[in-house]
Amino acid sequence: MATTTVIDPPASAAPKAFDIRVLLAFFAIYVLWGTTFLAIRVAVQEVPPLFAAGTRFFVAGVALYGFMRLRGQPAPTRAQWRSLALVGLLMFVAEYGPLFWAEKYVPSGIASVLEATLPIITLVIEALVFRRQRFHWPLLVSTLIGFCGVGVLLLHGGEQQFGVLPCIAILAGATAWSLGSVLNRSLDLPESRPLTAGAAMMLGGGMLLALSASFGEMHPLPHVSIRAAWALLYLIVCGSLLGFTAFVWLLARMPATRISSHAYVNPVVAVALGYFVAGEVITTRTLIGTALVLASVVLILRKEKAAI
Repeated sequence: MATTTVIDPPASAAPKAFDIRVLLAFFAIYVLWGTTFLAIRVAVQEVPPLFAAGTRFFVAGVALYGFMRLRGQPAPTRAQWRSLALVGLLMFVAEYGPLFWAEKYVPSGIASVLEATLPIITLVIEALVFRRQRFHWPLLVSTLIGFCGVGVLLLHGGEQQFGVLPCIAILAGATAWSLGSVLNRSLDLPESRPLTAGAAMMLGGGMLLALSASFGEMHPLPHVSIRAAWALLYLIVCGSLLGFTAFVWLLARMPATRISSHAYVNPVVAVALGYFVAGEVITTRTLIGTALVLASVVLILRKEKAAI
């Protein structure tokens, strides 16, 4: 799943010659990010959710921030640290705290589909709150399709095995992430995107760990089994470090709208993995809701690409 906290710059033209690095980078943001939902599900079944989320982002953030500083990137200014703290609060604490908690109760496939509404929610915030976009009929129809899909997922049925409240928590977290992604375009942030991401993850992870301690998750210190430790390590390395590095590398080489296609590939990977590996149930309602959400995301991203 995406953990970006950076501004999408004007992208350069895509390379004409085949580059195996491009294939590997798309594999990272398509497949690795799609698998993180199941890894979260595994981790929070044995480790307190805020502690798990805080550990993931604090360790990854310290590693990425430290690496960029060793490479000679200047430290953020005091004003930039304030902006980074706001980004960390919105895009890591308010987003991943609810997501990790909700995945104790919601199948990883459903969680991934709800997270796929990020482009839809971002569009609504830009149009209705910041007035940066206008709702034309195609965009309005695309948005309504997406929310209909969410409504289908949240409807109670005989086969539904999860509650509505965790789903609402995931959507609330996605709203906070979308708000942060819109706000960071006007915030004073470091020029280095990896440094910005590392610092924001470090601060967000630290805040999550502080919340974990305040809620009593560290009294006593949680026991981390081998299975949960492997899940956390996977999230740190594959989800945050490899996945984000690939994302940033692609952003410098091709249009952001092309890279955003991960938003409708990740749920397919997550739903399939949850079904075949974790034995999660896929109902007719799940398939219909997933199809509506993904159709909405595809239409919105294609509309944005056409507008470039």
